[in-house]
Amino acid sequence: MPTILITGANRGIGLALVQSFAKDGWKVHACCRNLERSKSLKDVSGDVTRHKLDVTDKLKVESLARELADEPIDILVNNAGVFNTREGFGSTDYEAWSEMLAVNTLSPLRMVEHFADLVAKSDRKVIANLSSRLGSISAVEKGGSYPYRTSKCALNMVTKLLSIDLADRGITTIALHPGWVKTDMGGDDADIDVGKSVSGLRAVLERAAPAENGGFFNYDGSAIDW
Repeated sequence: MPTILITGANRGIGLALVQSFAKDGWKVHACCRNLERSKSLKDVSGDVTRHKLDVTDKLKVESLARELADEPIDILVNNAGVFNTREGFGSTDYEAWSEMLAVNTLSPLRMVEHFADLVAKSDRKVIANLSSRLGSISAVEKGGSYPYRTSKCALNMVTKLLSIDLADRGITTIALHPGWVKTDMGGDDADIDVGKSVSGLRAVLERAAPAENGGFFNYDGSAIDW
């Protein structure tokens, strides 16, 4: 069976992706920062290997890449992310902004730089960065949320650049919008539940091919303008 590596796998969309792929027999590498407190992740049955990983820690990422050096990764999902401030113009929390850039933008690139060779050795060769429609410049209709929105906008650029730099290895790199989902991050007023989001994301991930390389897709498979 194919293999998938998912960051931010201890809750929300990441946990649901682990559960979904594991249920269908995939080999899953589930990564999260606080593994000791991740009871829900520990309870997932199937071929799941759990890794304690802080995606902002260069040495920890390097160590995991060495540990898995002989294992092809069919799909790499950079799901780990934070949304730790919602203040608008005039009340920007610059420390929170720095953290969001570190987790939401820099860390996905770090993961790809260390795991691209393993993805290239696989059959499917897919890298997916969990972005957000809030990172789409063309979709901007109101102000606010500078830190989060710019971190995802920058991630979209990282995705597009990776799609060019990794194309000659046969790797398909895409950005995904999971929808406004009822999670700890999305809140109770969100549009869809985790199950609907993950079902759609799985369909996009499993059909991803060179024709989709460099694309930005909604969970329902429709394309999103940058």
